[in-house]
Order: sequence, then C-alpha cells, then structure tokens
Amino acid sequence: MAARSIVRITLGSFLTFAGIAHLTIAREEFQAQVPDWVPLDPDTTVVASGVAEVGLGAALLVARKHRGLVGIIAALFFVAVFPGNLSQWANGRDGFGLDTDTKRFVRLFFQPVLIWAAIWSTRGGARRRARATQDGPAE
Repeated sequence: MAARSIVRITLGSFLTFAGIAHLTIAREEFQAQVPDWVPLDPDTTVVASGVAEVGLGAALLVARKHRGLVGIIAALFFVAVFPGNLSQWANGRDGFGLDTDTKRFVRLFFQPVLIWAAIWSTRGGARRRARATQDGPAE
C-alpha cells in the first residue's frame, strides 16, 4: 500500500474516531477547546464539530472521485479548529492529558502536520489514474 494511502486511511480513521468521541465519551473534555468568543454553546460547538469530523473521516476513507477536494476540506477544517487549540493553551485549560502550558504549546505544532497530511495524502490520485489509463497496462 502506498504511503499516501496509509496516511489518508490513518487520518480518516483518526477523524472518525475523534468525531465519535466528540459525540460520546469525550464530549466534556472537548469543551475545554472551545474558545470563549464562539457564539454557540460549547456543547453545541462540540457536537457540530464531532459531526463534521465523522463526515470528513468517512469521506477520507471512501471518497475516490473527489478525494482531492475532501483533502482540501479536511485541511480547512484543521485550520478552522486551530483557534480552539490556541484558546486551550492561552487559557490554560486542561483536557486530554494536556495539563501543562508546555504540553498545550507543543500540541500547537501538530496542527500544521494534520493540514499537510490532509492535502498530501489526497492529492494526485486522479492524475495517476488518468495517466495509467492513457499509458495502458505495464509490460
């Protein structure tokens, strides 16, 4: 299996699991990441985010024709939730074992990795398939 597929499947699985956790077992902990300036109730925000994550995760796992678009949307989602990570760090809110300012700060550097993974793991599939169709079977 190609590296891009492994990263995409891992990311899709992670997002699906995290989304389900938003809706069930970790709902309260995710509320620690909701910035005070978000106009919605923190629980509503967590539920909406969870639904989005389940949808994006599933799309990363099954989308073929529009895989590149799904990757871009997932990357934009990671950009959109980054203020929550900043808020958790800036306000010193504990959650998911992030119980020190250092741990919360280090976590901020993982968001660009998720953005990169979403884009990198979903790009080029259509071009490769089109090229394979044009070139015909390998001899």
